[in-house]
Amino acid sequence: MASPLLDLDFVRGLYPATCWEQAFFENAGGSYVPQSVIDRVTTYMHETQVQPGADYPASATAAERIANGHRLIAEMIGAETDEVIIGPSTSMNVYVLAQALGALFEPGDEIIVTNLDHEANIGAWRRLAERGLVLREWAVNPDSERLQPEALDDLLNDKTRLVCFSHCSNILGGENDVTAITRKVHDAGAMVCIDGVAHAPHRAIDVKALDADFYLLSLYKLYGPHVGLLYAKRRHIERAPGQNHYFLDARIPLKLNPGGPSHEFTAALAGIADYFEALAAHHLEQPPNTFKARVDAMFAMMTAHEETLATRFADFLLSKPNIRLLGPKTGAAEARTPTFSFNVQGTPQAEIPKRLAESGIAIGRGNFYAPRLLQALGITNEDDGEGSVLRASMVHYNTLDEVERLMKALDAVI
Repeated sequence: MASPLLDLDFVRGLYPATCWEQAFFENAGGSYVPQSVIDRVTTYMHETQVQPGADYPASATAAERIANGHRLIAEMIGAETDEVIIGPSTSMNVYVLAQALGALFEPGDEIIVTNLDHEANIGAWRRLAERGLVLREWAVNPDSERLQPEALDDLLNDKTRLVCFSHCSNILGGENDVTAITRKVHDAGAMVCIDGVAHAPHRAIDVKALDADFYLLSLYKLYGPHVGLLYAKRRHIERAPGQNHYFLDARIPLKLNPGGPSHEFTAALAGIADYFEALAAHHLEQPPNTFKARVDAMFAMMTAHEETLATRFADFLLSKPNIRLLGPKTGAAEARTPTFSFNVQGTPQAEIPKRLAESGIAIGRGNFYAPRLLQALGITNEDDGEGSVLRASMVHYNTLDEVERLMKALDAVI
């Protein structure tokens, strides 16, 4: 049975102490990294920074460490190892995937993209229009600030080959019903490509249960090093033309990973597993028998803690008449992750993060690679003439005291 609360002292003790010298609320841009990941990187580079896979000991050990990190991160999302590609970033992984799938599609075939997603899951697909593919847009509803699943009915047809959408908006924080959307798309005979970057730090993922054809996440936002993950059903990898050297076309999944993965960072993915195992050993009285189940149990506890933080901050934002909160008007976990984007009237936007930084509080400001969404919501800022928002994003290692500091400082500024 799980303890009802996260032990925040224990959790934060697994990170370098310097992490807590500021109240950090730009986690959606990249999370802190626990010491276990740092140790895995440095150990690999100290002991095995050689070409992996040869017979001499350091090379053999390097290959084992890379394979172990790859295997564990695949298990963490419910995938088989040969269905997971570790690439330099989500943007690059989508670009490579688009090049591969684009060769399978015919002129006149259709791809549906949103104007809600991070540009990583939009731009590379839109470029396929140069090959004669038809791009159709599933537009966010500006009133509800959501994607409406029923709007897909007018977009899907017998020419639809792929629908690209996000599990969770990196600006709005709102969750999409991935299971229902995927079922609707599959019933129409098309595939789905799901951007899970903003969802992955907050919830357990099972790509098989979601029946995703392609699923993407950024591991540097999931407490790991700066690399991205692409999951693809094996049959799709087998069918897609290789994007690596021609003599690697039979090597799955390497065929879809030009140049191959980062050795030291792939090995260091085992440090994410180390972190979750340490959390599980500390918090769970009777830890489940499998690594995946232990990860899922810890995510359940993380979600409960994050909901407490999110509810407190959402209530604060909604109490301010000069603040426009984007996305769900609640902190409830079933509706959103604890990523909050907002605009403030009467105070220059650019000044607010600077003023908060003076108080040791870090938040973000910008379009966060989703300018199409901000345009659709009619967001422009008089101080810079561009569409931008302030963003405060939390994860499980943030404390309620830090949220109180953020609210007090923000209240003083505005």
